Parts: sequence; structure tokens; C-alpha cells
Amino acid sequence: QVQLVESGGGLVQAGGSLRLSCAVSGGTFSKYAMGWFRQAPGRDRDFVAAISWSGGSTVYDDSVKGRFTISKDNGKNTAHLQMNSLKPEDTAVYYCAAEIREPQNDYASGLDFDYDYWGQGTRVTVSS
Repeated sequence: QVQLVESGGGLVQAGGSLRLSCAVSGGTFSKYAMGWFRQAPGRDRDFVAAISWSGGSTVYDDSVKGRFTISKDNGKNTAHLQMNSLKPEDTAVYYCAAEIREPQNDYASGLDFDYDYWGQGTRVTVSS
């Protein structure tokens, strides 16, 4: 059984940084493409960032491009989302997601229906 557990959320002032982590258990982590999504109060869940199973391909939503960085550490079965220059509009619950990919499908996806496994979320609050 695959389980994803997010951590690293919290309260930060605008302009600050946070590093979210997503620990994955079950399956072969190196085969997982990973994604981060977020849901702000009263809004639908939105795509944030994604990384291919090899780590060689990444994609970001325009709203976070240049500020957030997604990565995965296959040795530690963990994915990360480094968030810098945080803004109040980044306030949301952040979810990580995983999908097992065949080797030839080494791409990063921003589509939530591409992911089979989801964590419970970690809350990020950015104060102005």
C-alpha cells in the first residue's frame, strides 16, 4: 500500500521561505512521478509543481515559477517543494501526489487526474 505524508507547513511572513516534504512508503519511489497541488479556502485544488520519475523534467504553474522548486530524493523516498518569496496568496493546504510511471513515460504532469496516490495535506499560511 502506498502512503504519502506531507510535512513542513506552517505560518510564515510574506517574503519568507518554507520547505515542504512528502515522504512516500510502499512501492518503488524511483518509479514515481510526483506533483504538488494546493487548495486555498473557497477554491478548487490547483496545480503547483510536478517532477518526472527521473527528476529530469519539471513543470510549474506560472504563479510560482521562479519562486518554488520541486525535487525528489530517490535515496530517501522523499519529494520536496522549496518555497521562497512567499506571498499571502500562497496560503493554502498543500498536497503531494504520486503516480507510478513506465520508464518510457518520463514526463511531469500538472493534471490531478494523472495521479493515483495523494497525501493528507499540510497547511501553509503566509501573513502580510
